[in-house]
Amino acid sequence: MNVFCSYVVDAADPDNLSISKSELHDLLSKSSLSGIPLLVLGNKIDKPGALSKQALTDAMGLKSITDREVCCFMISCKNSTNIDSVIDWLVKHSKSKN
Repeated sequence: MNVFCSYVVDAADPDNLSISKSELHDLLSKSSLSGIPLLVLGNKIDKPGALSKQALTDAMGLKSITDREVCCFMISCKNSTNIDSVIDWLVKHSKSKN
């Protein structure tokens, strides 16, 4: 069984991004999660003022994470936007590498 870490961020709540960034980076510092792929989901892109993928990537410091694969999708759970891409990523990363 393959392991990955997923992290959901409210892309329409920029006031809490610094807290979210800190929590994510603290989580990734745990030795038990060392090197495993990371999937970051920017949710609520259907809301006015939601961040772009680039803005979320910058605000969360995702480019500074170099010890693992990092993937970011901008989604709307409410409207099912980009959920198919997330499922594809999850399926790809759940397959055994024999």
